[in-house]
Amino acid sequence: MRWIALAVVLATIATTAPGIATAQQTQKVYRVGVLTPSLQPSGSPFFERLRELGWVEGQDFVVEQRPYADRYDRVPDLTAELVRTGVDVFIVGGAADAIRVRQVTTTIPVVTLSAGDLVEMGLATSLAKPGGNVTGVQTLQPELASKHMSQLKDVVPRLSRVGVLIHQTGTTMVPSDAAVVREAEAGGRALGVAIQVATVHTPDDLAGAFASFHAERAHSIVIVRDSFVATHVKTIVDLALKQRLPTISDLTTFAGQGGLITYGINMRDANRSAADIVDKIRRGAKAGDVPIQQASTFRLVINMKTAKAVGLTIPQSLLVRADEIIQ
Repeated sequence: MRWIALAVVLATIATTAPGIATAQQTQKVYRVGVLTPSLQPSGSPFFERLRELGWVEGQDFVVEQRPYADRYDRVPDLTAELVRTGVDVFIVGGAADAIRVRQVTTTIPVVTLSAGDLVEMGLATSLAKPGGNVTGVQTLQPELASKHMSQLKDVVPRLSRVGVLIHQTGTTMVPSDAAVVREAEAGGRALGVAIQVATVHTPDDLAGAFASFHAERAHSIVIVRDSFVATHVKTIVDLALKQRLPTISDLTTFAGQGGLITYGINMRDANRSAADIVDKIRRGAKAGDVPIQQASTFRLVINMKTAKAVGLTIPQSLLVRADEIIQ
C-alpha cells in the first residue's frame, strides 16, 4: 500500500509540476508607462521606492518610457501607443499631462508625480476619493506663490514690482496657473508689490517676455513650474541673469541650474509617495479609491553665485532656513 501511495504522489507531482512552472513563467508582468518630458533614470526616487517595496524590474514589472520634450501635442499619440503595448498604469508629471492621457483612456490608472489641484482641474471629485482613473501626488503650487513673494521681498527690500512667467499651452490659462496668479496678487497686495504676468507658448516667446519685464521695470521674477520650464530652464536663467533679475521658482532643479532661489515641495518625497500609490494599485486597489496625497515637505535652495551675479546680499535670516546653499 505504501508503494502504491508513493506512486500516486509521484505521478501527481509529475503531472502538476509542468503546470506550476508554466504558471510561474506566465505570471503577469506589470507594465508601467511613463509620460514625462525627459527620461526618468532607473535611480530616480520613484523607481528607488518601487524596489524598496519589492518590485524587481524585468521580473515582475517593465517600464515603457515615452519622453516628449516640449512637444505636448504628441502626448495623446504616445498615450495611444502605450495603450497598445498593454500598459497597466500611466505615470505623468502633472495635471496637464493627465488631462491629455484621459483624452485617450478613462480606464487605465493615471498617477501624477507633482500635479496642481486635481479636483479644481476636474480630474478628481475629492482628495479622499478621486472617483475616476486619476490619482497621485499634488502640490501646493498656488499657495507657494504668496511665500515666493515674501522671500523675494526679503532679498530685494526695494521690491515694488514682480514679474510672473507662466507657460500656456492653449488660448486660456489653466485653473491651477490662474490660482497661482491670484495668490501672487494677494501676496503682492499685502507687501505693497504690483504683479506683472507674462505668458509664453513657445521658447521663442521667452525673450519677448523678459523684454516686457525690463520695460515695465520688474525688480524680480517668479517662474511658475511646469514641464516647459523644466525643459527650458537654462534659457530662462540666462535671460534673467542678462538683465540681473533675481528669480525664484518651485522647480526642484532651478537654483542648481543658475536660478537664485528654489522653494517648493521636496520632489524626492513626492516621487516616493507616488510609488506607494502605484504599489497599492498593483495590489488591487482602484485608482478612484486611492486618496490623492498632498505634498507636505519643502526645500529651500539658494544659489550664492547667482546672488553675486545680480548684485544681491542674501540676509542671514533666509540663509539659516536654507536646506542647501550653492556656492
